[in-house]
Amino acid sequence: MPRTIWSGAISFGLVTVPINVVGATEDHSIHFHQYHVTDQGRVRYRKVCELEDREVSQDEIGKGYELTATQVIPITDEDLGNLPLPTARAIEIDAFVPLESVDPIRIADGYYLQPAGQVAAKPYKLLVKALSRSSKVAVAKYAWSGRERFGLLRVRDDVLVLHAMRWPDEIRDPTELLPPPTEVSEAEIEGALALMDTMATDSLEGPDFTDRYTEALAQIIEAKREAKPLPEAPEPEQSAQVLDLMTALQESVQKAQASRTGGAGAAQVHELPQPKKTAAKQPAQKAAAKKTDGKKTAGRRPRSA
Repeated sequence: MPRTIWSGAISFGLVTVPINVVGATEDHSIHFHQYHVTDQGRVRYRKVCELEDREVSQDEIGKGYELTATQVIPITDEDLGNLPLPTARAIEIDAFVPLESVDPIRIADGYYLQPAGQVAAKPYKLLVKALSRSSKVAVAKYAWSGRERFGLLRVRDDVLVLHAMRWPDEIRDPTELLPPPTEVSEAEIEGALALMDTMATDSLEGPDFTDRYTEALAQIIEAKREAKPLPEAPEPEQSAQVLDLMTALQESVQKAQASRTGGAGAAQVHELPQPKKTAAKQPAQKAAAKKTDGKKTAGRRPRSA
């Protein structure tokens, strides 16, 4: 069982649920140390007092707020534990909302909430059952690591999960990132939908959803450990640049179908809608004839997506 990160209670109305917070995820990435290249000695970061010019131990280090360049206001763990704030020792539920109303960009790290002893068993189970039956999630506030935070509570396998959330002002406005004005035809949209349908899956499990970077890095480390040649990087697929969007969609559907069937036999390809021919692709004499009829040419503009 992972270590307890924080202990407190969930409160909604007059109901209180004592809980312990534990990590819900694990980091399986490969981590590196810094070392001196010439002799492979470890390079570490040391905590040094600037006034005494000496390294200090952890029990000599405290928190403080720098009021001015010469004045520091010390803040102890006891001070932080006794903040005049309702959420200092409680995850305070403010509302219940449908999960689909929460923008995923606001959802951050997840934590399991463990009932703290027998006294918490019944109110904990009550909240689990109520949330499950309502098909909603709880929106809450809590104070960790020097600030009040926003969170979302949901149920996973009969266990309460707290997701840290970003405050609205922490989400940047994306409007300045929009592409220049352009038009997309209905045929191109239908083609994209056909590709999405071909690539659809019911589960995020399996070989397509593994950390290939960490696996490749482990191969490099193992080869160096055994003084063997390093594994060669695969050659990137060489494909001609496709300028026509419909052609790119058609080829993508074919490739996705072949991948799903393991490349065995002919792939079953979704029939993509064929774009209407424009005046530019008609024989020269017909295109010349249409120049005298400006109304017909203007009426053939594709719709905006």
